Amino acid sequence: QVHLTESGGGLVQTGGSLTLSCTASGRVFDLNVMGWYRQAPGKQRELVASISDRGRANYADSVKGRFTISGDFDKSTVHLQMNSLEPEDTAVYYCNANLRVAKWGISRDYWGQGTQVTVSS
Repeated sequence: QVHLTESGGGLVQTGGSLTLSCTASGRVFDLNVMGWYRQAPGKQRELVASISDRGRANYADSVKGRFTISGDFDKSTVHLQMNSLEPEDTAVYYCNANLRVAKWGISRDYWGQGTQVTVSS
């Protein structure tokens, strides 16, 4: 019903930049929040940044001042600009969307398949 397509991961050196993009397609009726989570080997998945349909952004303390999230909810798209990348940012990054697929439906979370970000020292 809903599919999240991610792009933009890759390998970068310390101090470099990457931009992740994600688009939700399918039965997207009411998109509430989009965001990015990440999971490093041996660690739990954690929130990196999210943005609401009203433009309110939320960031993990570890990325404040380095990462910027932006959204185009008319296009069901979110971007994550990542600057000053550090080896500690290495992880699989997952796109998340909280949305309804019908007017009378319940909002639920959908996930992308993940994109690898590797920062070399």
